Amino acid sequence: MLGKFFKKPDGSQQERVPPGQYLTNGFPEMTYGRTPQMDTFVWRFNVWGLAREKVFTWEEFMALPKAEFTADFHCVTRWSKLDVQWKGIRVTDFLKQVELEPGTEQVMAHCYGGYTTNIPFEDFVREDNFFAYELFGEPLPLKHGGPMRLVVPHLYAWKSAKWINGLEFLPEEKLGFWELNGYHRRGEPWSEERYSDY
Repeated sequence: MLGKFFKKPDGSQQERVPPGQYLTNGFPEMTYGRTPQMDTFVWRFNVWGLAREKVFTWEEFMALPKAEFTADFHCVTRWSKLDVQWKGIRVTDFLKQVELEPGTEQVMAHCYGGYTTNIPFEDFVREDNFFAYELFGEPLPLKHGGPMRLVVPHLYAWKSAKWINGLEFLPEEKLGFWELNGYHRRGEPWSEERYSDY
């Protein structure tokens, strides 16, 4: 498989690829369970927990400031893709629309299809995190999480939740789907935080 689908990083690429990772020649589709079918006219995005409850429609979300992003993408299954081009809305811009209570320590991303993943609040509120709705200049394909997914480039890709439809703000850690099934609580690629040690 190495060579046809994956290759070892070389030259300047080596500095951008975390330990134990290979570069992919494509963009693999990794999904657990069925792919939800979701049109933007029925899509909704909810916030709750340590936040004033609010529901956003697609049109309301799209009214927020937009930006283009180029980011490397690292999957816990040991492949990486460099310079992925997205268009989306910064998490920090979105959070200006949310009334948070004091004491938020964790964020749980909820998705159509039932998937969840937890992210420490300090990891979530970074400027380089965003909600993506375009990939390489095209509407985000369903297989890659369309119509919208979260992208958290500095953590393994299971934290970049596909088909996202809400955020739950929490006072303490609560584990998401893969975290309950043996994956690391945080998932930082450069430290190879792949699997749980508890």
